Amino acid sequence: MKQQGSMNSHPGMQQGGRSGHPPGGPPPPPSHHQQQHQQHQQRWVPTTSSSSHSHPSHPAHSPPTASPEDIKAFAGQWQSLEQENLSSADYYFNSYAHFGIHEEMLKDSVRTGSYQKAILQNRHLFEGKTVLDVGSGTGILCMFAAKAGAAHVYGIECSEIVEIARKVAASNGLGERITYVHGKAEEIELPVAKVDIIISEWMGYFLLYESMLDTVLFCRDKWLKEDGLIFPDRASIHIAAIEDGDYKEEKVGWWSNVYSFDFSVLQRCVMEEPIVDCVEEQAVATTSCCVLELDLKTCTKEDLDFCAPYRITLKRKDFLHAFIAWFDVCFSCCHKPVSFTTGPHGRYTHWKQTVFYMKDVLVCNKGDVVEGMIATRKSSKNHRDIDIKVSYQFAGLLCNAANTQYYRLR
Repeated sequence: MKQQGSMNSHPGMQQGGRSGHPPGGPPPPPSHHQQQHQQHQQRWVPTTSSSSHSHPSHPAHSPPTASPEDIKAFAGQWQSLEQENLSSADYYFNSYAHFGIHEEMLKDSVRTGSYQKAILQNRHLFEGKTVLDVGSGTGILCMFAAKAGAAHVYGIECSEIVEIARKVAASNGLGERITYVHGKAEEIELPVAKVDIIISEWMGYFLLYESMLDTVLFCRDKWLKEDGLIFPDRASIHIAAIEDGDYKEEKVGWWSNVYSFDFSVLQRCVMEEPIVDCVEEQAVATTSCCVLELDLKTCTKEDLDFCAPYRITLKRKDFLHAFIAWFDVCFSCCHKPVSFTTGPHGRYTHWKQTVFYMKDVLVCNKGDVVEGMIATRKSSKNHRDIDIKVSYQFAGLLCNAANTQYYRLR
C-alpha cells in the first residue's frame, strides 16, 4: 500500500511464504509456518488427569484495564532501536510503477472481490455521483465505480503506472468517464470542488504501514461533501499470541552459530523487525483483543499514533513465543455491509499477518491471562515506517514474565 498508490509489499520488507493462492492456480508449497505447525502440532497434548496443583479459574472475556495516566505514560516512553534506516529517500512511489506489484493485488480475491461487491452491489449509492479514488493504481476501483453508474470518477496516482491506467480505461470504453491526476494528493488540484464518494485501498501491513491513511484523511477533509461516503469506512486492529518455537529458533536462534561463528549480536536487530507471514490458525493459542477501531468519517491523523491496553486468555496449555496482529475492514455504509479479515482464521490475503517475537518463552496453562499495552508511532527516521512497542505481564503457575519490547515495521 502506498500514498496515492495501491498497497503491496515494500521492496525491503521481510516476508515469509504464503498459505493461499489465486483462484484457478495450483496451490503453492506450504509456508514455513504451515510446515512447522503441521509437524509439531502434537508436541504438547493437554492432560486430562488430575493434578496436585489446582488451577485458579480465569474469566474468559475480562476487558483490558488501564488508567488514562498509565496509557499516557506508556505512550510517551520510547527508546532507540539498534537498527538504523540506511536511507530516508522516498523510493516508495516508484516501487508501485511496476506491474508485478499490481498483479499480486489484483489476484488477491479477498481484497479486490470485497471492493467489487461493495461497489457493484450498491449502485444506488453510486448512480450519478462524483467519485474520487485515492491511490488509484491500475484503476480497477475507478472502473468498478464507473460500472456502478458514477457520473465521473477521478483517480489520484503518484507513480508512473497512471499512464497504464489511462490506457486500460480507454480500452474498456471508460476513458471519457475516468480522469486520472498524476501527483501527490497534497500537491494537486481536482477539476471539481467536492466529491460524493471517496474510495481507496489504503491499508498496509499492520493496517497502518506506509501512512497512506494520512492522505485519505487529507482528501476527506479537502474534497468530500459533508454527507459524503467513504469506501471502506471502518477498520480495526487485533492482537493475539502464538506458539512458534521452531520458526523462532530458525529466525533468531540460528544467529548464535553461523558456520561455527557467533553472530548473536545480530539477534537484537532480528527481534526488532516484525515478520510478515501467514500464520496457521492452529498456532494461535489465545483469545484475541481489539486494540484499535477507526471510523474514517471522524478519525484524525493523530488517532493513527495510538496506545491501548490488551488482555488475552490462553485457550489451551501451550508455550507462547510471539504476538501476532491483523486487521479487519468494513464497508458499513452499504445496504448489506461488506467486510473482510486478514486474520489467520480468514482466507489468504497478501497482507498476511504481522509477527512480533518475544524475548521470553511463556509456559502457560489453559485460562492463564497475558496482558499489557501496545503503542505505535510513525518512525522519526522515515514517516512511512512504524515504531511499535509492546509490553506484557504474565503470572502463571508455570512461569512469570514481564517485559517491554520495541519494534520497527519497515
